[in-house]
Formats: sequence, C-alpha cells, structure tokens
Amino acid sequence: MADIRPFCCIRPVPEEAAQIAALPYDVYNREEAKAAVAGNDRTFLRIDRAETQFDDSVDTYAPQVYEKAHDLLWEMVEQGDYIQDASACYYIYELTMNGRTQTGIVACASIDDYVNQVIKKHENTRADKELDRICHVDACDAQTGPIFLAYRSNEIINRVVTKVKALPPVYDFTAEDGIGHRAYIIDEPEDIKAIREAFERIGDIYIADGHHRAASAVKVGLKRRDEHPGYDGTEEFNYFLSVLFPDDQLMIMDYNRVVKDLNGMDEASFLERMQSLFEVGEPQAEAVSPGRKGEFCMYLKDRWYRCGIRKCDRSADPVEGLDVSVLQNVLLSPVLGIEDPKTDRRIDFVGGIRGLKELERRVHTDCKAAFAMYPTDIAELFAVADAGLLMPPKSTWFEPKLRSGLFIHALSR
Repeated sequence: MADIRPFCCIRPVPEEAAQIAALPYDVYNREEAKAAVAGNDRTFLRIDRAETQFDDSVDTYAPQVYEKAHDLLWEMVEQGDYIQDASACYYIYELTMNGRTQTGIVACASIDDYVNQVIKKHENTRADKELDRICHVDACDAQTGPIFLAYRSNEIINRVVTKVKALPPVYDFTAEDGIGHRAYIIDEPEDIKAIREAFERIGDIYIADGHHRAASAVKVGLKRRDEHPGYDGTEEFNYFLSVLFPDDQLMIMDYNRVVKDLNGMDEASFLERMQSLFEVGEPQAEAVSPGRKGEFCMYLKDRWYRCGIRKCDRSADPVEGLDVSVLQNVLLSPVLGIEDPKTDRRIDFVGGIRGLKELERRVHTDCKAAFAMYPTDIAELFAVADAGLLMPPKSTWFEPKLRSGLFIHALSR
C-alpha cells in the first residue's frame, strides 16, 4: 500500500505564479540557465540553478551556490511572494499541451515506500547528479521540484478530481512555450480522506521522470533521520514532493538516436548491412515516422527508410523486447561498436519534442545517421519496473514538463 499524504504547501501568490514557474533545472546547461534568468528576477530557475547569480569563476557545485539558493527561496517567502497553506491539502496540477490535458495529484510520497520498492524505478542514477540535488534540497530545507510519478488509474481519485476541477482554479496561465497550467486545492476533509485511502489500496507507484530528484530526496530524508534519532516517521523529511498521474493520461514521446560515424563504413555499405539486419523499405525524400512498435525510421544521406524489426530479434522479455534495446543489441553494439550508450561520445539522444527536422539537421551537421524510434508505452515502463529491471538509457521522453516553483515542500518549517 502506498502512503501518499497531503501537506501544507508553500506556493506562489496567484498573481506571480506565471512569472515564478520554471522548467526543471536539468533541461538547461549553465549558459542556457544564465540566459533564461537574465532580466527575470522572479523566475524560480534562479533558485534551482543558483550558480546563475555568480560569475563563471564560481563552480556550479560550490557550497556558496547552495547557500544562495536557500537565501533566495526564503527571501521570496518572507517578502510575500509565497504563501503557506495552514492545513494539509492535496493539490491538482493540470497541464495542457497541443490541446491534450493531463491531470495529476500533488502530494508527498513516503521515502519508506521508495526504499521498500512500493515506489518503483526503471532507471539507474548517477552519484554526481544525485549529489547536486542532495546539496540543494538539504541547503534549501525544502523540495522545490516535484518527482513525476504514475499509477494505474483509479475511479475514486478520478471522481474527486472531476469534482474539484469544476471549481475555480488557484492558478491558470499559459507559459511562453504554449503549455497551459492550472492548479486547484483539494481541502475538503472527505475528499482528502478518499484520496489518501484510495492510494493506500494502490499497490504500486512508478517513477515516470525524475529518478535523480527522487533518489536525492530520499537520501536527504535518511540523512535527517540520522540527525534526529528520536524521529517518529511523521516529520516532513520522511516524505518527498511528487505529482502523481494516472497511466491513461500520460504521453511518452519518442527518444531518438543519432550516431556520429558509421564505424569505418561508407553510407552504401552501411545501408547494405542494415538491409541484412532489418526489413528496410524503399528510400523516401520526405520524413517518415514509425507507425507501430517493432518499427523505426532511419535517416541516411538525405533519405528516410522505414525499418522493421525481424521476428527473430523480438523478445518477450520486458527489457530485451523494447525497440531501443533491439536497436542497441542488433545494430549499435555489434555493427557500430557503441557498447555503452551512456558513455560513448559517438552517440547522442534527441527528445521527440524536437521533431524529425532536428534529426535531419544533426545528420547534415555533425552526425552520419539518425534513428527515429516508436515511443515506449507506459505499460512497457510498468512491466520493466514490476520485474525489478532497468530500461536502457534514454528510453522515455515525457511531455509536458512539470514546472518547478509552483509547489514547495518544506522539510522542517
């Protein structure tokens, strides 16, 4: 059973929410983050990426960077840019992209559920990335970027969400990228009780996006337990900020691959090798997208090819059966010599949000071939996590991205 509880959220005053809300910290490099905060002293990115407040001589991970994040956050609270709700509530976070809406429950999830694998992961994490967010959460004494969780759709939760969404939202704005954001408060005791009990009956919760944020939040919580040996489990540091979405509302986009060389082959030889490994269609000048699982599209020398995975290469294994796994195991590793896609600089990954034109651009600039993948399905993600396995890197791309700074969970205030 999952312990998903309400909390006393620190959130922007409504008139400032649109200015404050920011894309997640990890979609920017340092230069991009500096450009994004220039001339905008309200954006939460200043806090998520506080190195933007220093010149480039200061290391991104220096202690004073995290101290600055703490100071900026609590200055905004003290100045009245943020308010804290007096009672523990759930919140609804609705995002709309290209006319499609998904609605999640903002809540706090238990670190024990993460440790005990009630909350399941499908990716490994890197220690250096974890350390950054551990320092940020610990210094700020708050979690500021929610973890994106998923669960199998539940009728009771759906009914409460529908009821509350009939009321006026506390936030309603469209960001510069065209994504619509609405938020509602679930504060009626009977609704809070219904949601908490519904989650208690849900056996499995899944991390969709934010594995590093989740691992970091849990490690800060465990650290606080060591610092408070008399803890009773109800303290805020035992929980981490999350938005939980039902599986039937989620969209996973393709996560595509580009390779920078053909391992010594010219295009004609490489195409001949591809034809021996996959069911390769006729060349097309116009861009094509894969239409089903078991199919991907390749861009090579100004032409697109629809490629089918052969029956002998398919697998019932939840990981080996993923299209991205087949591409890796049949082509990238044995033919192109890309053994570890996490570390090999000869491969790069392009989120589906960038479109097929970006794949063409890369092949025309710094790459030799591109592979447009069919999106991994949410059921495939659940199957991998349920089996206790891990997906290959860059298997899923979720859109739209949750904004940081709209919902804050304080650990000791």
